[in-house]
Amino acid sequence: MYKKNRPLVFLAAAFTALTLTSCDSSNNIASSDGSSKTPNIVFVVMDDVGIDQMSSFGYGGLKAPSMPNMDAVAKAGVRFRNTWSMPECSPGRASFFVGRYPFRTKIYQAIGPNDVANAQVSPYDITVPKLLKQANYESAMFGKFHLAGPENNEAENATPSVLGWDYFYGWIGGLPGSIDTTAGGVGAANAYVCGFVPGKLAGGTDTGACYQPNGSCAVVKRSSLLQDAAGLQCLDSGGVFVPDQNCGTAPATLNFNRENAYYVSPLVIINGGKVEKVPLTDARARGYRTRIETDAAIDWVKTRSPNKPWMATLSYTSAHTPWQQPPAGLLKHSGLADDGWNCTATVQGRFLQDKMTEAMDAEFGRFMVETGLARRADDGSLVYDPQATNTVIVIVGDNGSLGTAVKEPFQQDQAKGTAYQTGVWDPLIIAGPQVVQPDREVDHMVNMVDLFQFFGELAGIDAHKAVPRTLDSVGILPYLTNPGQSSLRTVNFTMGGFNQQANGTRNQPCQISTSCTQIPVSKGVCEDNQGIWWGKDYTDASVVPNGGVGYNSCADVNRALFKAAPTNTLLGILPEVSTAIRNDRYKLVQNTTQTYDPGTDKIGSAVTEELYEINQAVPTPLLDTTTRNLLPATTAETQAAYNDLKSKLDNMLASEPDCPGDGNKDGVVNAEDLSNWGRIAHAWGLSSVYDFMVNNVFDGLTNTVDGDIIQNNLGKTCASAHAIY
Repeated sequence: MYKKNRPLVFLAAAFTALTLTSCDSSNNIASSDGSSKTPNIVFVVMDDVGIDQMSSFGYGGLKAPSMPNMDAVAKAGVRFRNTWSMPECSPGRASFFVGRYPFRTKIYQAIGPNDVANAQVSPYDITVPKLLKQANYESAMFGKFHLAGPENNEAENATPSVLGWDYFYGWIGGLPGSIDTTAGGVGAANAYVCGFVPGKLAGGTDTGACYQPNGSCAVVKRSSLLQDAAGLQCLDSGGVFVPDQNCGTAPATLNFNRENAYYVSPLVIINGGKVEKVPLTDARARGYRTRIETDAAIDWVKTRSPNKPWMATLSYTSAHTPWQQPPAGLLKHSGLADDGWNCTATVQGRFLQDKMTEAMDAEFGRFMVETGLARRADDGSLVYDPQATNTVIVIVGDNGSLGTAVKEPFQQDQAKGTAYQTGVWDPLIIAGPQVVQPDREVDHMVNMVDLFQFFGELAGIDAHKAVPRTLDSVGILPYLTNPGQSSLRTVNFTMGGFNQQANGTRNQPCQISTSCTQIPVSKGVCEDNQGIWWGKDYTDASVVPNGGVGYNSCADVNRALFKAAPTNTLLGILPEVSTAIRNDRYKLVQNTTQTYDPGTDKIGSAVTEELYEINQAVPTPLLDTTTRNLLPATTAETQAAYNDLKSKLDNMLASEPDCPGDGNKDGVVNAEDLSNWGRIAHAWGLSSVYDFMVNNVFDGLTNTVDGDIIQNNLGKTCASAHAIY
């Protein structure tokens, strides 16, 4: 039975995986001499910002986004130039917060509202904040969560607390809502493609009434073309703009309960065991999202005790779609404001992402200054001395850039969502008093799972001893302290795929350009990425009449296209499972892709393999572009490389044996599993980690079927998993 209003404290206690033993540590948040006292940690996550965007790594195309504040930190620390994450955000974030690859966490793609609890971070996992509690750390996260919930999860909006964070201020589901093209009910649908009334030169107006949810109103005007449009000024203040009117009685059509991408978002705050879901009419949920994330982080850091270490995760939503103009005050303008841009146009979207990335960098710089971690020089540049405070700064991207935003010479058709270099090669910057010889680069292989062990190293914790599960992490602290450190990895690994949903369903198809993918979790997300939706509520009868029923897979779309007219061009189908492994020189990519054969009218799948020689050369690296595939191998060297990588890949994917009945993944099926199952089945009854597969599917329920599986396996010791580094 589903029971509302379960106490958060009870849930957190019920989900405790083990009792963590406190370490004896000397905790001091500031150390002017850069001594070895337990450091604070600032962890900055950029969304959809791959290494191709970063001039500090030698890339960025013809015009990289300007990121002077992060560049200053990069110059004061170490730039890891050979770091892989996972192809999408949720598996990428799970990798650094749990230290395990997707085939262990079962999180293969961005978590959507239909994904079962088994495709979310388990409440029994040891996350970074749980690990750091051993060293008396406080942990907080600001911004995008996207690790679990709120749907199909007993903890719902409390998931950050259940997973170990002491304080949370942000967005549980992670993805911003779609742009409100009515601009708060002012216009008809699709009237305002960027979510606000543009300026006069863009067909709008430069003056109007700005109504707030509390009933107040002020007239807003644009006095200079260097300013934001009056409509954007109003939106950024939390209001709804009525063009060419003075304040009076608010029009009845105004709607303050509509999400609007980066400016109106469903905020969740967790503090002291209390979960607050902030309504969209609350001023705290209104305003530019990147600024809200930064303000919350500043407030929390400034109130920390000097006697207890802390970790602040500033998990920016930017520069994820939907692309939308940031406020002009966050940018260094060299021309007119951008209110005339079309937020649904691909070409303009690339520039909008640049500006969103630049605004994020500006807010990061403000965070550094207002928390006392840096200061401004007379010319406004960031002055950052990593020896001045006992704080480590870590900056990462969660996955590769979205295809339409990719910078040359990286590949748009091999970007986010694939295991190719453009999809998984990400920036990693670490700065702090531990760094010997700052302003240097490390070219050795690093994986984002390694950050889990690194955070433990900073706190004096051996993560492999502290976590009762197989970790894929390798400690990378030696790269900071020893400039001559040799490589700590022999291979690197990445993997993306599809998440499990109840009764075997999947995300539905979305056409982006000439390709079809099932990555977007909904029609809105598809369209936010300039896609055409082919799933339920598909409406383009001019292409293939369907009556709104839609299609379940990309292969179904190609079948429909062919049957509608054999002359129709079929869509390229992106891999549904994309996996890669590399050594210092070669990379093996394995893709599983849906197929449709018009000759036989058969739908199936094909597994393909590709071998590449790759490197990190600047400005033109060797990439895994299709024309450079070395298979079939033509030399003894390439054949040996293929054989070695294929063997290691097969061993890697087989290294996590299934163990039915072991819901808490402690390696045994025992009375604890029965107790956990009984509580969840009684108090919740829906999707949980104690819903076990039957005939290779989950039913989305925790019930007697699952209890029987535990009983039938009671006393079983699970086969040991193993890691390959």
